[in-house]
Amino acid sequence: MASQVVPVDPPQMHHSPAFAQGMIAPAGPTLYVGGQNGVDGDGTLLEGLGPQTEQALRNVLAVLAHAGTGPEHVARLTVYLAAGVDPGAAYAATAAVWGGHRTAVTVLAVTPAREGALVEIEAVAAVPEG
Repeated sequence: MASQVVPVDPPQMHHSPAFAQGMIAPAGPTLYVGGQNGVDGDGTLLEGLGPQTEQALRNVLAVLAHAGTGPEHVARLTVYLAAGVDPGAAYAATAAVWGGHRTAVTVLAVTPAREGALVEIEAVAAVPEG
């Protein structure tokens, strides 16, 4: 299938069931999902890292779906966590919404621009043609 992204996992590197070391994305339309916070449809920021992470991913999934693509076409996720939060807790919340879709992932500790935000997630995805 021309629109499928393919994991790249060199055998000499650590293999993770949660992420790939790299992804090959097909040439064609590409969707860049801007950073999504854990806010609901009214713009209300949810409380806590787990709920914010789950909502941020639901927001990413909504943008993907609106563009005619889905998590299976995501080549890269970037997760920005507020400095000092537990990445393991964010990962657990990610698994609950994202499921088993492996992709290249970068996680960074930052100072969020929005007061109270603990996580922001952006994505790059292939958009299937046709």
